[in-house]
Amino acid sequence: MRIVIAIAMMLLVPAGADLALAQTPQERIDTAITRAREAGIPVALLESKIAEGRAKGVPMDRIATAIERREAALGRATQALRGQPDIGAAGLAVAADAIESGVSEAVLLALVETSPRDRRAVAIAALSQLVELGHVPEAALERVRDALKRGPEALLNLPAEAAGATGRRGGPPDPRTPGAAGGRGQGGPPAGVPAPGNSPQPTRPGGPPANPGKGTTGPGAGRGGSGGA
Repeated sequence: MRIVIAIAMMLLVPAGADLALAQTPQERIDTAITRAREAGIPVALLESKIAEGRAKGVPMDRIATAIERREAALGRATQALRGQPDIGAAGLAVAADAIESGVSEAVLLALVETSPRDRRAVAIAALSQLVELGHVPEAALERVRDALKRGPEALLNLPAEAAGATGRRGGPPDPRTPGAAGGRGQGGPPAGVPAPGNSPQPTRPGGPPANPGKGTTGPGAGRGGSGGA
């Protein structure tokens, strides 16, 4: 009898797997929306993605995959920020963006807990962009916190500044050496600073012209002066 039951269970498992694989893209989308609704996630955040994909002519199977991925990110963000006041749908959306960019729930929560409410969404978006540029999430968190202390403009300019620094250095900056610009493989010195071993005298604007005449004892010293050859 036990053998018969075991064989029956073995036969049912592939059948169940085939049934799951047989779901249509629309059924997968409906399942994701149901999970979101049960978790308290605003389903409008998924429905807008569906409408966007359809408007662009994206195949339904790709839309279904994107919706499943987005629902998972929204679910993780919801769990991480549960109990935080005034998150709202917009805040949850940028939090999900951060999760998808590689920000952990712990880093996300740390930023939300220390950000002013009126700048929280911008701070999370800046964090996501820094991580996408290749910054370690913990280092990106510290940069965003520092920008928050310096004011709204510093926070808004932070991603562009980081992108510019990444482009100049050929990669994300090493968080262990902030501000380092003259290291090997990280580009030359800033404009106006001569490279090591070169004298700044020949290219200094307004500097005294070279005068090989007076008081010069090197080769060719007498040209145009009193000690001509």
